[in-house]
This record gives sequence, structure tokens and C-alpha cells, in this order.
Amino acid sequence: MAPVIFASSEGSGVRPRLNVVAAAILLTAAVAAALFWRATNDVVLPATIVAAGLVLMQAPRVAQQWERAVVLRLGRFVGLRGPGLFWVVPFVDRVTAWIDQRTVTTSFAAEQTLTSDTVPVNVDAVLFWMVHDVKRAALEVQDYAQAVSWAAQTALRDIIGRTTLTELLRGREHIEAELQRLIDERSNPWGVTVSSVEMRDVVIPGALQDAMSREAQAAREKQARIILGQAELEIAHSFQEAARSYQDNPTALHLRAMNMLYEGLKEKGALMLIPSSAVESMGMGGMLGAAAMRQASLAGGREAFAKPE
Repeated sequence: MAPVIFASSEGSGVRPRLNVVAAAILLTAAVAAALFWRATNDVVLPATIVAAGLVLMQAPRVAQQWERAVVLRLGRFVGLRGPGLFWVVPFVDRVTAWIDQRTVTTSFAAEQTLTSDTVPVNVDAVLFWMVHDVKRAALEVQDYAQAVSWAAQTALRDIIGRTTLTELLRGREHIEAELQRLIDERSNPWGVTVSSVEMRDVVIPGALQDAMSREAQAAREKQARIILGQAELEIAHSFQEAARSYQDNPTALHLRAMNMLYEGLKEKGALMLIPSSAVESMGMGGMLGAAAMRQASLAGGREAFAKPE
């Protein structure tokens, strides 16, 4: 994907820029020529004034705050001009390029590129760069913006070819830093510095996406079972510690049994199954009988209250 180019060359057919100062010079020459023609009825002098105005209007140039103009004098570099108003010698000096020094964003991509584990991927990225040396950008490379774009694409393909799919998906920050370093090394001789590189998207084949989804689901299920087993182990240790405490303190065990019996029987229609060994060892027979008699007396009282006389 070709980036937007912010350098224009007057020698390649681009029209010179018209500015206010040049327009004022031409207008002044035209007014002066008209006044002389009315005063003298001579055509030669007004025509000379207009011709001089056309020549002089090419001298003033205006560069924006973020621009630098590259000036050649008879084909030889004489310096950079701007920002603001500057003057050149007509027909001798030539502004060959206007270099934009603002940060430029360039989108680039690597399509159907194989990773080190032979997986075809499509990667989209964005490059943030700027021109820090206008002279080198204008003189060392023909089209610095296009060169930066191609350097970014080749560097991205190079990194993808040396990286596995897992590293590409999980280690984006490391890959972006490495990509920035490679592009910066290639573009620094052109007077261009890379601010940052950000990967926007990594597209993998649909069949591989399904396989990775199943693998991730299996890994989550495995982790859930491991967590459940650890929870069971912790519960068993807790029961073991509780059993040791109750073994040394039978009174606490009886109180716990009574609490469990109370919590179970206070619910309406509750049914509790208690091992006979627990009834014998903890003396719960009397408690269970009393609880049963209480339940029966309550049920009899409700029936007597409901029976009509």
C-alpha cells in the first residue's frame, strides 16, 4: 500500500505554488503598465513592465511552518529554505521539493506470509515516521516515502518468517519493537526516523482458528478440573483437621451433632439420614426420640385444631 507523499518536485511537472507576495508583484506590474500605457500610448514600456513582473513574481516563495524547501542553483544544492517567506533567483534557483516534517502514518501489510512453523498469515500494521534530516531525504533517495513503505513491508515479512504463530499472537510488543528497530536502521540513511510501529490485525486460516479454539477449550476444561481437584484436596485436609479436633473433645462433637440436628429439623418436611454408629457413639438416640415426639405432638395439635367438634 503506497503512502501519501508529501514531497513535490517542480522539475517533475508540478506547477509552482502561487503566493500572496507573487500575486501582489504581478498586480503591481499590471497596474503600472496600464498607467504608463494611458500616459504615453506606448506599448513597448508597459509590455516590458508586465514581463518584468512575470519574472519577479517567481522570486518570492512561502513555506508552511511544517515545511522545508530544497533549493538547487543550476543543479547544485545551495540550502534549505523556510518556514515563511524566502526569495530565489528566477531561472537560476529552483525549488525541487517541499518536505513535510510532520509525523506521517503509513499503513502496510504482509499477505499470505509463512511463519517459521509454516502457517500462512495476513498481518496489517501502521508505521509512524517523520523526516528529521531534510537534506538527506531530498538528496539520498529518489522517493523517500515510497522507500519507507517498501522497507516496512520487507521488514515485516522478514520478522514473520523468523517467528512462530504463537510468538506472533502473544508477543506483539516484542515484535513491534523489533520491527521498529529494523525499519529505523534501513530508513536512517534517508533522513527518516521511525517513531513507532503498531500491528493492527493478524489473520490466520479459518480451519486453524477452529483447531485453536478447540485447543483453548480443552485447556480451560483441564484447568477447571485441576482447580476442582485442588478444592477437594483442601476440603479433605479441613475435614481431617476437624476430625482431629473432635477426637480430642467429644463434647464439641456432641454440640456439633446437636447443631446439625437442629438445622436439619427446623425446615418443614425435612428428612435426615443419620448412621446408626453416630447414634450409638454420640448418644443421639435420646435426642432423636425427643425430636420425633416433638414433631408428633406438633402434628397432633394441628390435627385437633383442624378437626370440627
